[in-house]
Amino acid sequence: MSAALVIIAAFFALAVVLGVYARRGRTMSLEQWSLGGRGFGAIFVFLLMAGEIYTTFTFLGGSGWAYGQGAPAFYILGYMLLAYTMSYFLLPAIWRYAKQQRLVSQADFFVRKYDSRALGVLVALVSVAACVPYLVLQLKGLGIIVSEASYGSIAPTTAIWAGGAALVLFVVASGVRGSAWTAVLKDIMILVAAVFAGVYLPVHYYGGYSAMFTAIEAANPTFFVLPAHGMSPSWFISTVLLTGFGFYMWPHSFATVYTARNESVFRKNAVVMPLYLLMLVFIFLAGFAAVLQVPGLHGADADLSLLRISKLALNPWALGMIGAAGVLTALVPGSMLLVSSTTIIAQNIYRPIAGPVDDRRISIIARSAVPVVVLVSVWLTLRGGSAIVPLLLMGYSLVTQLMPALLLSLGERPLTSAAGAFAGILAGELVVAYMTISGSSLSALVPSAPQVIKDLNVGVVALIVNIAVLAVVSLFTARPDTSPLYR
Repeated sequence: MSAALVIIAAFFALAVVLGVYARRGRTMSLEQWSLGGRGFGAIFVFLLMAGEIYTTFTFLGGSGWAYGQGAPAFYILGYMLLAYTMSYFLLPAIWRYAKQQRLVSQADFFVRKYDSRALGVLVALVSVAACVPYLVLQLKGLGIIVSEASYGSIAPTTAIWAGGAALVLFVVASGVRGSAWTAVLKDIMILVAAVFAGVYLPVHYYGGYSAMFTAIEAANPTFFVLPAHGMSPSWFISTVLLTGFGFYMWPHSFATVYTARNESVFRKNAVVMPLYLLMLVFIFLAGFAAVLQVPGLHGADADLSLLRISKLALNPWALGMIGAAGVLTALVPGSMLLVSSTTIIAQNIYRPIAGPVDDRRISIIARSAVPVVVLVSVWLTLRGGSAIVPLLLMGYSLVTQLMPALLLSLGERPLTSAAGAFAGILAGELVVAYMTISGSSLSALVPSAPQVIKDLNVGVVALIVNIAVLAVVSLFTARPDTSPLYR
């Protein structure tokens, strides 16, 4: 057994122990299990939100896109900065309403604001549908990391099953508290691993950053330039807007807002989070370092670039530390996705069907759904071969369709009707579903359109359809009465 595998196994076990231990001394009611009793301060909320950000998407997908795409990878920096700026104003408003209404899930917000259980069910279905590819992304990344860092001695399939079992264990036991405690360990590990890889690898292979960029540009002069077609400036801008507006529309991100003790937490985090984003720069630098050192990785294989160059350059123990950090970037957001999605299944899908049931019953249903969601996600992970970033972008196309209805509901009375919000979301999701399932692109659908139109992110096109349908339907239907919060 290699030193790398021993280190990965040790940190994997430590993460599970921390996750289970987090429930010590607490009765896991629905509110405790899913929201931590709404008592988290700035540090824990920061760690949870960072846990949502620094996932296997960042660790492998970010470096993989830096390796395989070059300049288009910088959209990741742009959309996160947009999201953090919005959070300063958006999240306190969401928190205030959720606190006074004792909301539990993302879909609850829409149910109360629009006084519509049907809208809540639709939002719940969208949320769960988006969570599954995101959870698949985490499990896929986990399999890659363990297999590569163990020098092939552990198969990806084995790692995926082990990760799924660990998630079931500490999510069922501790809920969001397990995620928060494990996030402490994860953030320390990812900080060390990212900075080390981003500094050491360029210096080791090129002697410094300037020499590395010069060598890459000499080999591929257009590598750091957005292409004229495809991932052009039009694609870049539309993708930044789509993902920036959808950042807090993920159900686990939305539910994290509910865990805060007070609204000042979000303003503090909005100031600090952009600094934390600097970690991504080091991930990109590690991906750039791999371009000339491990050539020939195409498509989904580009996600292997960080680990492949690390295997060439580092001793097994150092590779093990990087691998352990990567494993934690899968477990923490994976656990948060599970808590949020299963709470939504119980609260917003099961409860409307079952009729009057108490919170204890809902808590049991939510925890019982955890292994089911994990099994479905593992099955999809083992079937699929998509690269990590496209998986996430597909999820963003789904959840961002919720943003117009959310923004229009933040006042004392929603500016659109429940029917308008429902129709707009449904129309946007149908566009996303059609484009995804058919594999169509705007270039194929409107070949005579200007390039700036053909290169738009499909999710933005769906969002335009969403807003148009919402506006038309709202003209002919009544808005909800003043929200109960203000009566």
